[in-house]
Amino acid sequence: MCGLIGFLSADGSAAQVAPDIDAALSQMRHRGPDEGGVWHDTDAAIGFRRLSIIDIDRSHQPLPYLNDRYHLLFNGEIYNYIELRERLTRDFGAVFQTGGDGEAIVAGYHHMGPKIVRELRGMFAFVIWDAQERVLFGARDWFGIKPLYTYTDDRGSFFASEKKSLLALSGDRPVDPRALQHYLTLQYVPEPASMQEGISRVESGTLFTVRPGERPQVQRYFHPDFAIKAVPDPDKLYREISEVLEDSVAKHMRADVTVGSFLSGGIDSTVVAALAKRHNPKLLTFTTGFERAGFSEIDVADESARAIGVRHITKVVTAQEMMDVLPLVVWYLDDPVADPALVPLYFIAREARKHVKVVLSGEGADELFGGYTIYREPISLRPFELLPRPVRRSLGSVSSRLPEGLRGKDMLRRGAIDIEERYYGNARIFRPDEMGVYRRFDPAVSYMDVTRPLYAATEHLDGSTRMQYVDLFTWLRGDILVKADKMTMANSLELRVPFLDIDVFGIATTLPTSQKLTKETTKYALRRAIADIVPPHVINRAKLGFPVPIRHWLKDVMYDWARELMTQSQADQLIDTAAALRLLEAHRAGPHDYSRKIWTLLVFMIWHGIFVEHRIRPAVPEPTYPVRL
Repeated sequence: MCGLIGFLSADGSAAQVAPDIDAALSQMRHRGPDEGGVWHDTDAAIGFRRLSIIDIDRSHQPLPYLNDRYHLLFNGEIYNYIELRERLTRDFGAVFQTGGDGEAIVAGYHHMGPKIVRELRGMFAFVIWDAQERVLFGARDWFGIKPLYTYTDDRGSFFASEKKSLLALSGDRPVDPRALQHYLTLQYVPEPASMQEGISRVESGTLFTVRPGERPQVQRYFHPDFAIKAVPDPDKLYREISEVLEDSVAKHMRADVTVGSFLSGGIDSTVVAALAKRHNPKLLTFTTGFERAGFSEIDVADESARAIGVRHITKVVTAQEMMDVLPLVVWYLDDPVADPALVPLYFIAREARKHVKVVLSGEGADELFGGYTIYREPISLRPFELLPRPVRRSLGSVSSRLPEGLRGKDMLRRGAIDIEERYYGNARIFRPDEMGVYRRFDPAVSYMDVTRPLYAATEHLDGSTRMQYVDLFTWLRGDILVKADKMTMANSLELRVPFLDIDVFGIATTLPTSQKLTKETTKYALRRAIADIVPPHVINRAKLGFPVPIRHWLKDVMYDWARELMTQSQADQLIDTAAALRLLEAHRAGPHDYSRKIWTLLVFMIWHGIFVEHRIRPAVPEPTYPVRL
């Protein structure tokens, strides 16, 4: 888990750019406080910050291979690196100088070419400079666990783990109005865009090659197919799920440092922690929550920790801590993500880093095994689909005339429209008819621009599975994995996600909807598979979803803070400050809840204050963590 930056010159000026690469690398020292380095030749300049996890005393990067023919920059972990190294030695006579996972990538590329990417079981973003062929090759992992930004100008092409490092090289970039509109709808900027023009992201599941003076050539190597199968023997299926999860967790425990685990009140993190305990009897687990009733899983997590026999550490987050740290959190994010759960995640990562250097977590289980209750929607709305389209549309018209907050209003509205129009991910902040707060709203720009190709690729699937597919490309990589990476790396902590393993994915995508969703529960097959692993009080517990009490806090303890942020913001050419303030007042007066909309605006205003106005300057702490924990 580290930070990389690479530059491929268009005119042989890499040596002149190398000092700037070194300076830009300092912007992400938190990603790799243990060591760093820069290397260059005439065409390429590459730099690295390392968080040492495997083969600590060697595997320094930029990593040379074959007498400096290749140089590797690699952020992530390859969990099958031991097996891969053995295979490369046996089949190709590969020779290794280190004991790490990074050398398996570059050796694999030398002997197998680009197809090595499909052999990697793990999380990764990497680039390899081939000094003999004068070509840069790179890839990003299957699901987008690790980030990789890119920027191209007359000097050449740049790649980096964090956008702020590219901004140090590119200078200020204007806000992309299209990206901002998507953000206001989705609460994040969907890939491959970023919030600023000219800087984009290498998409998950893609690889690329680029030669000096040319644009990168990108190819998708991973198309997440849902090959749904009948289940003649459910018990056999549940055993297979259990076995593949156990294997994934075992491989995710590979490290030369201490590995802990996040533990909430849900089944996802609980099964990960319970399986991890089998490999580390002294496992430490961590959770966070709030003092307000209904907004904390600390008690349930404590009970789970006692049941599986692990030492458990908790962190209670206050409203004042949320307000104090939010500018720093937004700085770490690079682009705004309006998920309030980011902040408590930052705090528990900071607490965990005092004790361990790596944590496991349960991200991805909901997207793979059908864990969101909204995935039931196509089932509940099926009667609407039997109605003639004119009748459905008339029901939508009736819905628009019903009072806001009336029970059934939103069901009528959503039942009147097709799934392609009504579902665009787990977060739905500002609808098009609510975009008066955005001064540059363009009705020709739609969230459907993001989801249309995803729905086109899944016409053969049922509605619930199509929603899962959409989330793999939107919610998962736009929100869930961004906050997981950014908040843990802000604290120089590596986070690993055993559910987002390509072998786990392989079995999850065979499940029919009946094995994912029932009238009583979600993730049905997963719950059955892990019934003997997790404590009984967790197995059928409803998903809490890590709620943050901003609805209540914005009415009282956070009100003055939010109002001051809005009035001081200089983003009025984009966001109508007066409209934002009216929304805040309406929320305070009640009865309607506008907290998520307000939070979305606040996060953007803070981001704008940091990266555009340069008015807000968070005090970024220096990483002071030891190499070994």
